[in-house]
Amino acid sequence: MIDHTGLNVSDFAKSKAFYLKALAPLGYQIIKELPENLAPAGATGLGVPPKADFWIAGGAPQSPRLHVAFRAGTRAEVDAFYQAALAAGGRDNGPPGVRAHYHPTYYGAFVLDPDGHNVEAVCHQRP
Repeated sequence: MIDHTGLNVSDFAKSKAFYLKALAPLGYQIIKELPENLAPAGATGLGVPPKADFWIAGGAPQSPRLHVAFRAGTRAEVDAFYQAALAAGGRDNGPPGVRAHYHPTYYGAFVLDPDGHNVEAVCHQRP
């Protein structure tokens, strides 16, 4: 089981705003912000309370860009993530839909964050 993961982002304030809006439909919010003396370029832990399981930190983005997928409880949450992420400035990388090549009930949506990381919300439940 993965405890937490994170990404480096080139514009911390822009990416923080993006992830707050994009992940809100999945219940994510800011759980922890590191002080400037520990993270001069910024670092924020997001998650579903009480645990931060996704961190962003200012710095040079990983290359190649990474893929991170967030579990959604329903297909409606996947749809809401996709709309919120686009409204927050994300770029389409695959609209909500069944990806039967993964398995018959794999329902996901993909967006590119401000640095080009591939961000996904996925639901494995039947409709």
